[in-house]
Amino acid sequence: MHSNEIATAGGLGDTVMIPGFYRRIGCRTAALVPLLLAAVVACRPAADGVRVSDTRRLMGVAWTITLHAPTEEAGREALLAAFAEVARIEGILSDYDPASELSRLSAAAPTDEPVPVGPDLWRVLEHAVAFRDASAGAFDPTVGPLTVLWRQTRRSGRLPRPDRLAAARAAVGPQALELVAAARAVRLPRPGTRLDLGGIGMGYAADRVLDLLHGRGIDAALVDASGDVAASGPPPGAAGWRVAVRGLPGDGTPAETLLLANAAVTTSGDAFQAVEIDGCRYSHIVDPRTGLGVAGPAAVTVIAPDCTTADALATAASVLGPDAGATLIGRFPGSAARFVAVADGRAVVSTTATWPAQFAAQGGRPGGE
Repeated sequence: MHSNEIATAGGLGDTVMIPGFYRRIGCRTAALVPLLLAAVVACRPAADGVRVSDTRRLMGVAWTITLHAPTEEAGREALLAAFAEVARIEGILSDYDPASELSRLSAAAPTDEPVPVGPDLWRVLEHAVAFRDASAGAFDPTVGPLTVLWRQTRRSGRLPRPDRLAAARAAVGPQALELVAAARAVRLPRPGTRLDLGGIGMGYAADRVLDLLHGRGIDAALVDASGDVAASGPPPGAAGWRVAVRGLPGDGTPAETLLLANAAVTTSGDAFQAVEIDGCRYSHIVDPRTGLGVAGPAAVTVIAPDCTTADALATAASVLGPDAGATLIGRFPGSAARFVAVADGRAVVSTTATWPAQFAAQGGRPGGE
């Protein structure tokens, strides 16, 4: 995340600072600075029970979970269960762990017959395919071969050779992934296909945490996966959780405070994971349609009823840009976006018509699946 900000989570007196420039595309180890610099459990009396918070490093980033529980013991137990749930999802969706379910599925490509998958991987793939179709391929779960190639590009500072780019692109796209709903199975017909759920996996894990906490009777919680932020009900005595969103570093854009309840917000951008090649600045976020990084600098912040949607839309909107990105956001009820770009050395900010001027207190977050 490369942020020097320290975030606190809570009611109207606390604010989570989200620099609007750091979304990484991937459930993987990233060069990130945690929003909270110490992993400690903090408990304090609240109007209704106690407020409990802890930070752990999972999915390559710092996860901070804050909740209000009837007792300190219940809060600590809930936090342990919540972090265990994130670790479980990581073991399924990681594209860096060769033992994960996702990696084992990718390693089997090409598959002549559909391969049965577990319920979590199936749900994420269903969502990913829906976002792929809605975004005309700006979001694509088969982008793995291109992200691997682009990582090499960022290290070398040279654009990929045309033949290598063509080979990677041949393993990407709608025809490279087939979902067989009747068998809850996946077919990967093309050799070299590698699934990458980085643009949606952390959001899905955050939603699963809120579902788990709800099952334990805890409905006032905030999950901050180093910038993917999901909230259930507001803290006692407050209208929501304060989340401050910034623009690009040094652009002079003032921070905007959102009041979040039963909603999620995430930011995607390129400020600290970009590369300049032949005078052009490229993001770490890969456009699946070209195989190259998205031109920058730019950042997009998306609010949605759930973190799975916010995560995927932020990735897709980063690829599409403000105009087409705003059109995509408009197709998802309860969603809004703010785009920040730099033109002629000046920050240019645009928002969807639904973007909140002061705060966002959205309702109706979907429950578990």
